[in-house]
Amino acid sequence: MTALPRLLLLLAVSTVLANVSALAPPPTQAPRLLAHRGVHQTFTTEGLTGSSCTARMIFEPTHGYLENTLPSIGAAFDAGAAVVELDLHRTADGHLVVLHDATLDCRTEATGTPEEHTLAELRGLDLGYGYTADDGITHPLRGTGVGLMVTLPEVLANFPEGSFLLDLKGNNVQLGEAVADVLQDLPDVDRARHSVTGAPRAVDVVTARLPDHRVIDRRKLKSCLYGYLALGWSGYVPAACANTWVIVPINYAPYLWGFPRRFEERMGRVGSDVVLMGPPVGPHSTGIDGVEQARRIPTDFGGYVWTNRVEVLAEGW
Repeated sequence: MTALPRLLLLLAVSTVLANVSALAPPPTQAPRLLAHRGVHQTFTTEGLTGSSCTARMIFEPTHGYLENTLPSIGAAFDAGAAVVELDLHRTADGHLVVLHDATLDCRTEATGTPEEHTLAELRGLDLGYGYTADDGITHPLRGTGVGLMVTLPEVLANFPEGSFLLDLKGNNVQLGEAVADVLQDLPDVDRARHSVTGAPRAVDVVTARLPDHRVIDRRKLKSCLYGYLALGWSGYVPAACANTWVIVPINYAPYLWGFPRRFEERMGRVGSDVVLMGPPVGPHSTGIDGVEQARRIPTDFGGYVWTNRVEVLAEGW
């Protein structure tokens, strides 16, 4: 064998060994659960589009919790969530309310956007008004959500030790400024427990105001994963992977160099955590929502697991 083939063989062997997961340090803790919207009513993804009203697509309720409310958040932490994801809008009078939808007519009896209403007006709405599992024949949660609209400061005050992923739904500068104001007023140790993601304009404001704060920028996430797929065999970690959550669909994860342990170790070196999600459904992401899905998670994975059913997943964990 000549020198060049020997060199190529040595390079190939070195690359393989450098990316063997089992040769990386074991995780220091078990997987942690990230509860999307707290404990909430889940819905079918069949026929789901960006404009779908998911409150009209729910499965038959097995509990009475409504997403993004204090009872929902508390139930998620009680079930074992390490982090709860919340959705935020800014009201007409400058408050940060915890609400997913861009318009009010899906879940409530009102119309218009959250940005067009005051906090007092939103507090009077019934957050359970629009839910139905039978195409509107019955509304099993109607009347249960009056007065449950809550603000971000109220969430933080009720769960002072909780960790939250704040999803900024309004794509405007004012929302970003309001979130940055709340975060900036927190002690460093408390602010460090919370991460931010969501609409680009709002996220950019938070990044500019708090450059060291952990932000999950979906624009950078693709650069992170594509760059790692191309060059991660060498140990290279793209700059876009730093100080964030690297969110990976579980069906794509095995193709990442060194997944899970070596991949996690490399992301950890740049200050990031790995989050496993369910397989994409069209343009939509999904959670790992059942025990059967959870069995696909490697036993030596030590990151976060994104779920819509923390109360179900925790039981079989």
